[in-house]
Amino acid sequence: MTGGAAVTTLQAAPRPEAPAALLDEGRIGLRATARHTGALVRRNLLQIRQNPESMTDALLMPIVLTLLFVYVFGGVIGRGGSRAQYTAFLVPGLMVILGMTIAMAVGTGVNDDFRSGVMDRFRTMPIARSSILLAKVVVETGRMLVAITVLLIVAALLGFDFSGRWPGIAAAIGLTTLFGTSLIWIFMLLGLTLRTAQAIQGLSVIVLTPLQFASSIFVSPTTMPDWLAAFTRINPLTHMADAARGLALGEGPVAGPVLWTVVWSVGLTALTAPLAVTKFRRKTTS
Repeated sequence: MTGGAAVTTLQAAPRPEAPAALLDEGRIGLRATARHTGALVRRNLLQIRQNPESMTDALLMPIVLTLLFVYVFGGVIGRGGSRAQYTAFLVPGLMVILGMTIAMAVGTGVNDDFRSGVMDRFRTMPIARSSILLAKVVVETGRMLVAITVLLIVAALLGFDFSGRWPGIAAAIGLTTLFGTSLIWIFMLLGLTLRTAQAIQGLSVIVLTPLQFASSIFVSPTTMPDWLAAFTRINPLTHMADAARGLALGEGPVAGPVLWTVVWSVGLTALTAPLAVTKFRRKTTS
């Protein structure tokens, strides 16, 4: 009897349940999601502190790009042959390049997280899955701001005149960050969709290289052939570069490029962010 009772008790014992977040993420409210995101942001920042090499791109890329284009190409393609004028023309455009560079690294990072087993550990944690992606967006946006800060320091050393331009420069930084955040969601979606980091990098280079050089980031579209200038005018990178240049330097139209940049940023985020979160949830439950 005792043995039978023991067997009955063992058979009736409930099976352990998975964490609530993994069973139904809809039960997690916005406040809990924000708390989870904050905890993951702190975790990611601690990882950067333990591995400072992960900030190499944000710290060195602004220096390399600025020196390369100013001293190698500035005297040739600078407006009127003036290196100082070309530096002023280039710096707002380089803000866009830095946003793209940081965003591209996010895609390969997400892909590597799945391959290295990091996401397997997150599966067992009672947290909102969306908080993992939101934390990455917050941290990478911070890295983007660090890169832009380094760029402005280098620009000041090269003679960029900041006097009386701080409000416009601050607005240009804010707009660039908004646009860069929308690019982060695109590359996270690529990182969740493509199988390897090499595929992400290859596709990114193929798509972004024409967009970068067929824009107003490095030269004015007025110097291009008519067919290329027509494409440049509808290029979202041109809108962003013109908006940053207009805000920071007070040159050229501002309202139109700013409006188009906001439209592109909101549209890309509204399209890719839900897709990225949905793709992430499927991958973490499969």
